[in-house]
Parts: sequence; C-alpha cells; structure tokens
Amino acid sequence: MPDYKLVIEGGRELRGETYVSGGKNTSLAVVPATLLAEDACQIENLPDIEDIRVLIQILRHLGAKVDWKPEQKQMVVDPSQLTSNEVPFKLSQRMRASYYIMGALLGRYGYAKVGYPGGCDLGSRPIDQHLKGFRALGAKIYEENGMIVLEGKLKGANINFDMVTVGGTINVMLAACRAQGDTVLTNCAREPHIVDTANFLNRIGARIRGAGTDTIRIRGVSKLNGAPYTVIPDQIETGTLMIAAAATRGDVVLHGCIPTHMEALTAKLLEMGILVTSQDDIISVQLRQGHRAIRLSTQEYPGFPTDLQQPMSALLTRALGTSEVIENIFDSRFKHLDEMRKMGAKSTINGKIAYIEGVPELHGAPVTSPDLRGGAALVIAGLMAKGVTEIYNPETIARGYEHLESKLNALGSVIRREPIILNGNGHANTL
Repeated sequence: MPDYKLVIEGGRELRGETYVSGGKNTSLAVVPATLLAEDACQIENLPDIEDIRVLIQILRHLGAKVDWKPEQKQMVVDPSQLTSNEVPFKLSQRMRASYYIMGALLGRYGYAKVGYPGGCDLGSRPIDQHLKGFRALGAKIYEENGMIVLEGKLKGANINFDMVTVGGTINVMLAACRAQGDTVLTNCAREPHIVDTANFLNRIGARIRGAGTDTIRIRGVSKLNGAPYTVIPDQIETGTLMIAAAATRGDVVLHGCIPTHMEALTAKLLEMGILVTSQDDIISVQLRQGHRAIRLSTQEYPGFPTDLQQPMSALLTRALGTSEVIENIFDSRFKHLDEMRKMGAKSTINGKIAYIEGVPELHGAPVTSPDLRGGAALVIAGLMAKGVTEIYNPETIARGYEHLESKLNALGSVIRREPIILNGNGHANTL
C-alpha cells in the first residue's frame, strides 16, 4: 500500500490557463523504439510519470545508457551496446507497454525474452494479435519459465489483424521496420500515437507509409540511426482537463494541445451544453450552468476514446437526465462507478452498458482508485463534490498523469497528499 492518499476539498471552480504534458501513450512506444537504433536518440517533451521511470529501469537492465532530465522533459537513450535482450517479469509486470520491448528487440536482434506485461486490470487484454504478427514475420514463439521467448530472422509479410489493436499495430510495426523485405499491415488502429511512433521511426531511417490509416506499408531497412524527436502532447490529459473544467463549472484555457485529436470529446461536450472553442494549439472550456445527459459509445480512433470514458462518466453523474455509456473496448472498465456511489452518484451496470442518472450534488467520501483513468475520474468527482474526498491507491494516477494535482491546484482546486495512518488492525483510517 502506498504511504499517502489524495485529499480533495471540493466545490471550487477551475479557472485559468495551463499547459498539456507530452503524451503518455506515444512516449511509452517511442522510448522502447529507440532500441532499434544503432546510435543515441534524444526524446523531448516526455512526461514525468511513473511508467516512464519503469521504462528507464527496463532500458538500463538491458544495458542501454539513459540520461533522463525530467525537469527539462528530455531523455537521451544510447542503445548501441546492449548487454541483454531479456526483461524479467518483476519489471515487465509493472506496466502494460512493456510488451513493446518484444517488437523492438526482435526487430533488432532477432531474439527477445520478456515477461508477461502488467498494467491496469481492465479485463481481458490479450496480446495474441501481437504474437500473430510476429509469427507472420517469421518468429518462433514459445514460453520458457513463465517468459515469452521470440526468435527468428524476420522477413516481410502481409498481416491482417483480426481485430483493431493499438498495441499490436505498434508492436508489429516496430519489428517489421528492420525485417527483410516489405510488410503490409491491414485493419490497423489509427490513434495519434501510432502516427507519432511511425514519424519517430521514419526520423531515424525507417520507411513507413500509411500510419493513421487502416493500412500501413513498411519497407524493411538493415540499419536505423539515432536522431532527436519531440513527442506529441497527451490526448487523454487534454481531455481529462477539459472534463474537469466543465465538471467544476469553470473557465479553463489549455495550451500546447492538438484540437483535432479532441474532436470526439469536443462534440460530446458541445452536445451537453458546454462551451468549447479552439484555435491553433489552444482549447478553451467554459460552463456557466447545468449540462445535459447524453448517450456515449467508446470506439477506436477517431471515435470516442475508451481512456476518457471514465473521466467523462464522472461529469455525467451531475448531468440533467440519465446518460447511457457503452464501453466497447474493455470488459472491466466501470469499477470507478462503484466508488462514485459512495459519493452519492446513481448508476446501474448491465454488461457493457452503464446507465448514469444525474444527481443535484455529490458529497465527499473515502474512495479507492481502481486503475489509472478510474483514478482520474474520482479526482474529477472529488472536485465536483461538497466536502472532503479521500482517494486511496493514488499511485495508479501517477502512472499516467504528470503532476495532476499540481496542475489542478494552479487552476484553483485544493488537492493535497497526506500520509496514511494505519489503525491497530493494519488498515487505513478513513473519514
């Protein structure tokens, strides 16, 4: 159990301006991709989050030299003299994106031995499409002492994903960019961080076309060189801050974002009666009165992102009417609603559909963060609620948001970390 909890004094409007951090999802793909290069790569605009710190441990375990300057949002990775191509389970299980090490090491060395990935418990999250792609490229895959072993000389192939998979698209792309010959990937995911990863790979010498569409064409090359690269801003942090501004009936201006990445969320906020405007790299969100219930269905990009479903459902707890939220991506992403009921929210769950009945107000309560985005949803609920909310298990939030409480406090919230005091039974004292 972590030694602190988040304490939120709710009922305050968010007002002011802030900047969006670099993208979590794109960073967690680009940093492993540096292993494909023969020389050092300098990555800019990296967020200071726990998952990046875990990646650094993995890279150093492999023998890469890593110079990380979080205050400058900069990392230099020199993978020129790796000493290992094995990642033990004790490291791989600490984050979901550890599976990208498979594609990178397989592409460069033709061999990788990696423990099963970890990350948030969002139900069934198989990596079968990743492994299908690796096999099609010529890799032999087997399990050894609980580790996934991949080996083989890779050759280009035509690969059709049985389902749209973000991680699988990126992982197979990593391996294929140093395979012999041409690879064509079809039924690909189209998320912005797939495009960003492809742009980075092309910067260091790969030949990739079509990223951002459902067909990606890759001509394998024998060598990739080091280069500087700046990752795109975080789409999900942008959305979380937009939702938080609306939830508190505030007035917030976000700088350093990409408005076109936010079109699905913006459309839903406008439908609810929330004012959203944008220009260049700026988005403004303002709400002066109540907001309406909506029907929301998560989809692959450019549809509504599953990672914003949980924060959005916090906003819906106070909408006028009953909202219907359909979760099409993951089968266990409503755990936060159980916690919000402790705060006075009303919701029922029927399979992949949640019905959220808006209530006049939420009240502060002790709650536990179930996962990364569910934790962000509880922060938003705490900002909306009257009284004090305590959030336990807050390290899940730190996995993917850079100093979230500091950003919100700069906009007018009151969030602080407090030590957890255990009672005689070894359990945390709650309100």
